[in-house]
Amino acid sequence: MYKTRPSSTLLHSEPRHLLSTLRISGPRTTSASQDSKRAFSITAHQTSLVGMFTARQKIKKEKGEPTELENQVAQAFVDLEINNEELRPFLKNLHIAGAKEVVVNKSTAAIVIFVPYRLKDLFRKNQVRLVRELEKKFSGQHVVLVAQRKIQDKESRKTRKASKGQVRPMSRTLTAVHESILTDLVYPANISGKRIRMSLDGNKLIKVSLDNPYEVSDKLETFSAVYTSLTGKHATFELPAQEE
Repeated sequence: MYKTRPSSTLLHSEPRHLLSTLRISGPRTTSASQDSKRAFSITAHQTSLVGMFTARQKIKKEKGEPTELENQVAQAFVDLEINNEELRPFLKNLHIAGAKEVVVNKSTAAIVIFVPYRLKDLFRKNQVRLVRELEKKFSGQHVVLVAQRKIQDKESRKTRKASKGQVRPMSRTLTAVHESILTDLVYPANISGKRIRMSLDGNKLIKVSLDNPYEVSDKLETFSAVYTSLTGKHATFELPAQEE
């Protein structure tokens, strides 16, 4: 004879089946939402990596990792290349070599961007527009571009023999590099005159007169602070006398 299950067992078998069905369908919905969240997080992570990689392409340092400021400047170049149609073809093949912040006074700091020397002329083609857009991105901070140059020590007899008689180029001397930095700082203005005043304690003060200074007339104090920071020399900048 076959044994039949008690009626109580039959009554409880259907709810258990329904519960198992609910338990199976529940996790499927949760796993789908988790998968979508995971896919979104992966996409966001990939996007951030792409952005970081692109910004890294805009800065090429000879030594060390980029600082936080240098990464910010590089990212600003990327943003301008993406969003500014006029500067896009100009910035496409350009990159910077470094950046630093220079204190001008108690409430102001300027950003000095160092550009590779071989790209100096390319930067100057649209430097006025580029500087204006960068200053907007950095909340009105003054931005100046300076080409990266190397100072070569004066050769001695030993170094002259090691270099097989090669003479140090004039462009690598300390004086020439400092003069070039001065020219880079005031661009697009021109230097119309320069005087050196000696104080009683032996310190030198360079007085620089500018010609066509309309784009830089509000940066004279910035020029003085940046030039002192880069060269250790003190300089003041003055505008041409206005005709009455």
